[in-house]
Amino acid sequence: MTFDLAFLVAGLLIAVVLIFILKDIVKIVINSILGLLILFFINYFDLMAYVGRPDIPYTPVNIILCALGGVPGALIVVIMQLFGTPVT
Repeated sequence: MTFDLAFLVAGLLIAVVLIFILKDIVKIVINSILGLLILFFINYFDLMAYVGRPDIPYTPVNIILCALGGVPGALIVVIMQLFGTPVT
C-alpha cells in the first residue's frame, strides 16, 4: 500500500516537472523560429535596401546566431549589418 502511494506521488512529481520543462522548450523553439523568420523576411522583402545596405548573407554564423538567439539574435545581426560590421 505504501509503495502504491509512493509511485503515485513520484508520478505526479515527474509529470509536473515535465510540464514545466516542456513549456520552456516550446518557448525556446518558438523564439528560434521567429528569429530565423525575421532574417528570412528581411532578405525576402529587401528591407536593408531602404537604408542603403546589402542583404544579410545566410552564413552559418548568422543562421546559428538567429537560431540560438531567437528574436534578440536576429536584431543583433541586423544592427551589426546596419553599422557596417556584418557577422561572417
